[in-house]
Parts: sequence; structure tokens; C-alpha cells
Amino acid sequence: MWAFVKKEFLHIFRDYRSMIILFGIPVVQVLLFGFAITNDIKDAKIAILDHSKDEITREITQKLTASNYFILVDELEHRDFIEKAFRKGQVKQVVVFEPGFSRKLEKEGQATVQLILDASEPNTANMLNAYTRAIIGNYMVQKQRESKVAGLVLVEPMMLFNPEQKSVYMFVPGVIALLLMLVSAMMTSISITREKELGTMEALLVSPLKPIQIILGKVTPYVIMSLVNLLTILILGTFVFGMPIKGSVTVLLLESLLFIVMALALGILISTISKTQQQAMMLSMFALMLPTILLSGFIFPIENMPVVLQWLSLIMPPRWFIVIIKNIMLKGVGIEYFWMETLILAFMMVFFITMSVKKFKIRLA
Repeated sequence: MWAFVKKEFLHIFRDYRSMIILFGIPVVQVLLFGFAITNDIKDAKIAILDHSKDEITREITQKLTASNYFILVDELEHRDFIEKAFRKGQVKQVVVFEPGFSRKLEKEGQATVQLILDASEPNTANMLNAYTRAIIGNYMVQKQRESKVAGLVLVEPMMLFNPEQKSVYMFVPGVIALLLMLVSAMMTSISITREKELGTMEALLVSPLKPIQIILGKVTPYVIMSLVNLLTILILGTFVFGMPIKGSVTVLLLESLLFIVMALALGILISTISKTQQQAMMLSMFALMLPTILLSGFIFPIENMPVVLQWLSLIMPPRWFIVIIKNIMLKGVGIEYFWMETLILAFMMVFFITMSVKKFKIRLA
């Protein structure tokens, strides 16, 4: 019995891939869950439009920026600049002080602050609204205790891109990225690994087909199936949940095709380093699915994460694809607003295709 147990340990330790799956992935997942899953607001980018520019508005602005919750990235001069800042993705919130703010507090007993928020992420928008209200409320209580200011500050929120704050506006883009990544990458990696396990890949390699032709033949069905999945999600989101598509459908489909091809190339790369279907599935599930959920900004805001995870999220393709989808579907903007994200995905696609073809030839040819 002891000899049998010893043999099993040696068998496990001999396969470094199994060791990584067995010991490495749980550690990584625990760290990701521990640091990434947080609903606290931190370093949210905001802009200020101060029509009054008096002592009280400056002090409220300082209170907001002195906290760890907000970073002031711009001081706008006119309301026309607000929507442009949101469409570029520069800010999550704009704080607007009405003209004559201090005078109205003193003479009329109340003044108004308008909070304009990007509600494409409704949970984040609601938290920003709550945090801002709390800071302004604490400031006014402090001033009243000092008997310097008496009055009421009315905080009026305005939600852009998702006025009804529907959670489906956040989940549909994330589900599209998640499903396209898993169907494209995981199914492709398992398909090619299965050919290797069954020994049929050798028969393909001795055929007149070139490696690039074999790869194209394997991935073409998954391109079609991924596009069908995309159309299904878009139809359900639009007609069942009322999800808008304000931008160009053609651009959305082309960007999705770019993402699908990139994910397929990644799946082929996974298949070249996996000996079995089980290894391919484990790598796809743990290396793609959970990081896609945690580090893409799908559910948890990236700016709330530690700096290390923020840097790690830069190599997560779904992060960039979700930005593109939200810009097209919710904001209705063109490629001039997300050209950088498109170039990043294109670079990843070329890199994975190059590595996949190279590895495929080395390991299988």
C-alpha cells in the first residue's frame, strides 16, 4: 500500500502542469478574490463644474478631493464639456455647483449641487452618489456647528446612459465578453487537445494540409458558433431586457469578430501546452473565466483594486472589449472614442496567432 501511495505522489510531482493546477491556481484565486472583490469606492475620477467659485464651493471641492474616494481630473468651464468627458471615459462623476451658491445658502436657506453620473455601471454610480452626499452632508453639519453657515444643500443626481439604473446594462456587456472568451478559447483548446489524445492529430499532420490550414479548419466552426452566441445575447438583451444599441451594429459585430479571433488564437495556444483535455479545461476555466469576471471591470471596478491587480488587468482582453461594447451600446460613440482599445485587442490577436502557429509547429509538426 505504501509503495502504491509513493508511486502516486511521484506521478503527481512529475507533471509540473498538474502541480501548477493543484497548488498554484488555488493560491492565485484566493488572492484575486480577497483583493478584487470589494464594493468600496477608491480613487474614482471626477470633474467639477463650479459656476459660483466662492469660498464654500471651493471648500466642498477640497473635502471631496481630500478623501481617498475621489480624484479630481478636470475643472470644466461649461456644461457642453460634460458629455464629452463621459464619452471619452475620463470621469465617472461631474459635480455641478449652481451660480451664487453661497449667496443662496445665506439668503434663501438652500443651494443646489447637481451630481451627473455615468450609470453604465449602476452600482458604482449609486455608491458615488452616496459617498458624495455623505461628504457634503458632513461638511454642512460641521459648518452649522461652527455657526458659519446655516442652510440646506440639495443634492440632485442625474444618471447618464442608464437613467433607470438597470443592472442588465452592466451585465449584458460582461456576459458577452465572458461567453465569447469561454466558448472561443476553452472549446478550441479542448477540441485540439482531444485530437492529440486520440492520436488523430498525427494523421492530420501527415496529410497534405499545412498546420495553418489545420488550425483554420479547427477554429472556423467556433467562429460561427461564437457569432451565433453573440447575436442570441444581443437579441435577448434588446427585446427581452430593453438593452439599447445606440451605436453602429456593424462596428459592434466587427469588434466582436476581432475579439473572437483573438480568443480562438489564445485557445490554440492553451492547447499546445496542454497534454490532456482535462488540463486544457482547467487552464481555460481557472486562467480565463475567473480573471475575466474579477479583473475585467465586469462586476468590480478596477480602480478600487490594489495597484498590482490594476496592472494585471491590463493583460486581460475582456477588460478592453467590455469598454468597447459599452461605448457602442450605451454611449453610441464611434471608433474615435475607443481606437486605443481596438489596437490593444488587435495586437493581442496578432501575438496569440503568431505564438499559436509557432508552438503548433514545434510541438506537433
